Amino acid sequence: MTGANEVPGVRGRTTIADGVVEKIAGMAAREVSGIHALGGGLARTMGAVRGMVPGGRTSVTRGVKVETGERQAAIDLSLVVEYGVAITDAAGEVRENVVAAVERMTGLEVVEVNIFVTDVHLPDEEEEEEAGSAGRVH
Repeated sequence: MTGANEVPGVRGRTTIADGVVEKIAGMAAREVSGIHALGGGLARTMGAVRGMVPGGRTSVTRGVKVETGERQAAIDLSLVVEYGVAITDAAGEVRENVVAAVERMTGLEVVEVNIFVTDVHLPDEEEEEEAGSAGRVH
């Protein structure tokens, strides 16, 4: 009866799905100032169509890929930054925020956060996006 001698909180196993870590990492990355979006190019365009969920929000995990083990996680992020933002500074802030959030919420050690900057969002692109969506049926 070894279980009777153990603290109840350590009896059994907790498994955290990759999708859970992807959501946490995606939310943490989006919290950083200067990050316009996650994903890039065709993935962003297709995600805008396919990734819609009830309420009009896009998928939180777009642009996030995670590999988890029993105790560790590796995270890949594709980012679109705002024009004028120092990319290396933003990437550092994203890494810090993602590592802190994932480690705090899951207990997993984040061994790496790889960041791929796929685009720079220009101020006049919003006007083009809005004009392009004006003719779409929602």
